[in-house]
Amino acid sequence: MLIVRINRPRWFVLFIFSYAAIKACVINPVNLPNSDPLSPRRQFLKTGMATTGATILGFPAIVSARSPNSRLNLACIGVGGRGIYNTEQMARKDNIATICDVNTQNLAAAQKRYPKARPFTDFRKLYDAGINNIDGVVVSVPEHTHAFATLPALLEKKHVFCEKPLTRDIHESRLISRAAAIAGVKTQMGINMHAKDNYRRVVELIRSNAIGPVSEVHVWVDRAWGWQSPEDAEKYRDIASTQDRPKGSTPRPDHLDWDLWIGPAPMRPFHEIYFPGPKWYRWWDFGNGTMSDLGSHWHDLPFWALELDAPRTVKTDGPPPHPEIAPASMTATYAYGSRGNLPPVTLTWYQGNRKPRIWHEKKIPQWKYGTLFVGTQGRMILTEHSEHLLLPEKEFKDFEPPPQTIPNSIGHHAEWIEACKGGAETTCPFSYSGPLTEACHLGNVAYRAGRKIQWDAGRMKIPNAPEAEQFLKRTYREGWSLG
Repeated sequence: MLIVRINRPRWFVLFIFSYAAIKACVINPVNLPNSDPLSPRRQFLKTGMATTGATILGFPAIVSARSPNSRLNLACIGVGGRGIYNTEQMARKDNIATICDVNTQNLAAAQKRYPKARPFTDFRKLYDAGINNIDGVVVSVPEHTHAFATLPALLEKKHVFCEKPLTRDIHESRLISRAAAIAGVKTQMGINMHAKDNYRRVVELIRSNAIGPVSEVHVWVDRAWGWQSPEDAEKYRDIASTQDRPKGSTPRPDHLDWDLWIGPAPMRPFHEIYFPGPKWYRWWDFGNGTMSDLGSHWHDLPFWALELDAPRTVKTDGPPPHPEIAPASMTATYAYGSRGNLPPVTLTWYQGNRKPRIWHEKKIPQWKYGTLFVGTQGRMILTEHSEHLLLPEKEFKDFEPPPQTIPNSIGHHAEWIEACKGGAETTCPFSYSGPLTEACHLGNVAYRAGRKIQWDAGRMKIPNAPEAEQFLKRTYREGWSLG
């Protein structure tokens, strides 16, 4: 038996599952059906749910839908920083019934905007109080607490919108993906670039064979935040600079509950090097650096267009791994196998001061952020979030783009709201964003292991480097558990 809990006896008795049933419902990112143009893995929710006996566990495959004209009651966990925007988007047509934040300044500001919302500082107490009147939960907290804020909602069969990355590590991603599949609710990970019209047009170009079969992809981002020299931190305008964990502490703001902010991570004294966000994202205890943050956005397009699943191998290059801090600059090369009629492809990620050779040779425009799809006979597509180029441009002078087959998005948040009310499916459900999150994390696993890794996605094993498996999950602080 698998017990999933967050140290709260009131509702934990509801969440005892047959481990065999949950294991049968694993969203294995290998060999899933690829019939849906918007999400190659979504069909799994139809086939997988039908075979796991989910209704026996008390998680019906079909969750009752609301009228499109009704207002959802939403609980927003994390209402500062990115949470401000997410909550505002959800409040356009729906009701913010509950708000939660460990920062009482954020909570007070949200209370002014949503005076009827019930406030909490501890999301565990929010769930303790009961969420029968809640239709969906919006999670916008630091990634080391994503799984803890998300899982109870899924276990209560509530729809969930969670900021990227879906979880802090691969173990948690797989657990959350399983729970979402069993619950049969509507989910969406917050990667807003997925809703851009440009992304949809690039996917159509790739799938119409405009540049021929794609053999390699290069993805780069210019942000250089993380472990680096003080000189480089100044050069690349890092928002914080440290080479090691500070030995002392700095005064904690009175409005911050530091114990709740730390959550499941190991306790450490408060220091301004961690807070406010996004300073924390460079620390392995709290995040995964630029790879999981911007990587969630920029891996998304090739993941979608090329129907990627789980990489077979990952190798990295960068400075020696620091035990506590993610690097500012690194590269990671993923080797993906064949997917149906699609050939094998390599995807190389560059962050910070790293760029592809073709970029350094000035054979393509010098964009600071970009994705380059390389097809046959030198044909390429260069894109960023709002525009794309077909290269060499002279070869595409009279090119007619393929007809539009992917509808424009109504908005990333609106997609989730409409899905909760019985409308079209979301485009980044956890069945898609879970494997995407895992792929990003695998880059860091290989980097921290200091060697090329072979990935057995089905068994969640690294056969050639079992010592690297320590980076697939973490040990939680006493009083915090996911089972």
